[in-house]
Amino acid sequence: MALKSINQDDLRNHNLSVVLSTLLQSSKPMSRAKLAKATGLTKATMSLLVPMLVSSDALEEGKPVSAGATYGRPSTPLNISGRRFCSIGLQINTDGYGFAVLALDGSVVAQRWISRSMEASDPKEVFNQLDELVDEGEQEISKRGLTVVGTVLALPGLVTDDMVLLSAKNLGWKKLELSGFNVVKRLDALADNEANLAALAQIPGYATPRNGKSVIRPTDSFIYISTDIGIGGAVVRHGQVAHGDSGFAGELGHVSVALDGPQCTCGRCGCLEMYAGRKALVEASGVADRGVSTRMEAVDELLAKYKAHDDRTVAAVDRAVRALASALASAINILDIDTVVLGGLWDRFGKALTRRLNHELELQILSYPEVQPRVLLPDVNTRPALLGAAEVGLRKFIDNPLEFIKS
Repeated sequence: MALKSINQDDLRNHNLSVVLSTLLQSSKPMSRAKLAKATGLTKATMSLLVPMLVSSDALEEGKPVSAGATYGRPSTPLNISGRRFCSIGLQINTDGYGFAVLALDGSVVAQRWISRSMEASDPKEVFNQLDELVDEGEQEISKRGLTVVGTVLALPGLVTDDMVLLSAKNLGWKKLELSGFNVVKRLDALADNEANLAALAQIPGYATPRNGKSVIRPTDSFIYISTDIGIGGAVVRHGQVAHGDSGFAGELGHVSVALDGPQCTCGRCGCLEMYAGRKALVEASGVADRGVSTRMEAVDELLAKYKAHDDRTVAAVDRAVRALASALASAINILDIDTVVLGGLWDRFGKALTRRLNHELELQILSYPEVQPRVLLPDVNTRPALLGAAEVGLRKFIDNPLEFIKS
């Protein structure tokens, strides 16, 4: 196979991307000299790249900082700018739909969420309503003179590379040609599973500046659990989602933890989702019956009854935790990833749950104590898939900056 030749623009584009990624992952602003050292690029190369990024409003220069009381010239810190480039994140979930416009510096330009039960909803109606809603964000983008570099849609189901939603069982949707919907076509949106996008939202510096401390480092590997009506999951290796050969990796909610367990919507028996999903847990605790168990208010009641040591609720939660530990131990044994991040419902049980799960996993992981499991609560747990969708949109600029700078 012939090797692809690399021209000057290819090399410059790669170097611009490296500079942006290095700045995003840094815990504080960096000078040109520090950037050159961190990236391995020469100072001469840096003197060409930085002005391109500054003049295009991707970067902005801070106030010069003195190198010392006596020696050295002041250095100028470089910051990611939010003045020009932004992305649009879209989401349709079991509890509603909405959008977020995210600037490159991590600031939210506009955001709106419509809360409603989405079970058995009409997809055409929902996509039309989302199209109308996102117009609010587009007006703000136009008002600020921003450039949209990417739009991504988060969905609670299996999405193919050619933009087909194969199945979203908790919405009652299947085999939808996503590019046929106006909002997707008009915004040239890509789509992905909500758990994958929520997992990426946990990675500091993935597409917006890294701020403060995080439970996850930029290049960490981890398993992300997304708990909604059901349970989704994502596998992240070295800061990137592992999609699998067909793009459907990470469906931890459909790992069977009991062959004689209740039948799942997927047709299998004893899936993790049937014990530790929000709908199943609310019903098992007696908080709500079928038909109203998907209401978000039911979760508040569930937590209140659990804290009050209600016997039925405690038993339901204990059973769910055992099921969750079993599925996670299997995943860790198979994938050789020792870190788990709990999103959604389970985050609300706090650190007592993470300590308990750590203990359960230690008893079930084959490589313990050589491998020490870590169960963590997420840094981002408010609409993480929506934020992740917007961040993936921004990656289009970070991975290919020259295309947007030239235009």
